[in-house]
Amino acid sequence: MEYIRITSREMDGLRALHTAYKREIGEEAPTEEELIRLSEAIKEEQILFFGCVDGDRLIACCSVAPTFSTFNYQKGGVFEDFYIAPEYRHKGIARRLATFAYKESGVRSLTVGCADCDKQMYMALGFAVPLGNLLAYEG
Repeated sequence: MEYIRITSREMDGLRALHTAYKREIGEEAPTEEELIRLSEAIKEEQILFFGCVDGDRLIACCSVAPTFSTFNYQKGGVFEDFYIAPEYRHKGIARRLATFAYKESGVRSLTVGCADCDKQMYMALGFAVPLGNLLAYEG
């Protein structure tokens, strides 16, 4: 298995993982328009995607959206889009992918918003500093 930075060349694999992820959490699959916007954001490095490849198949992904964090007054990132194909879970891929994304993104801190049921998993991956609650505003 190989850990990579995902580019627009891997969009077919990323599309498959995103569709499976959305289905698993009960959301609609991304539309073609949304995937085009995602591909553009990847090209413009507004968001960085990382993945794990087994042979020629992308089997896991996560993203880091770069920010500047006043948590430590350095470059930070928001960790999202974390998904591992079910048949590859519980094999250590999650921890290696999170570590790879952290190192390769060049950030000094990562934050993650998660459901209560996922908190222990993220803590096991190293997200151990509580920063309160994360809420989203969409206007």
